[in-house]
Amino acid sequence: MSGVLVPVLTGLLTLVGVCVTAWAGARQTRDVVQNQLMTAQAVTDCKLEQLAAEVRRHNDFARRMPVVEEQIRNLTRRVEEVEKT
Repeated sequence: MSGVLVPVLTGLLTLVGVCVTAWAGARQTRDVVQNQLMTAQAVTDCKLEQLAAEVRRHNDFARRMPVVEEQIRNLTRRVEEVEKT
């Protein structure tokens, strides 16, 4: 009986050790991946904020451009009037 009990007990203890080691490794891997994802999300958020600011600047420029064009047309008319006289 003890000839069978020792290998079975050793096998069970080995199995428990392997399971604990695998669980700890999976937990550590999960934590590393989670940290990498959080870092990547922070970088993405920062880049998105920068892009939004750039879009706002572009929109402001696009809004002011027709005003500038109208001012140029008015100045061109005035110059033409001055040149005629």
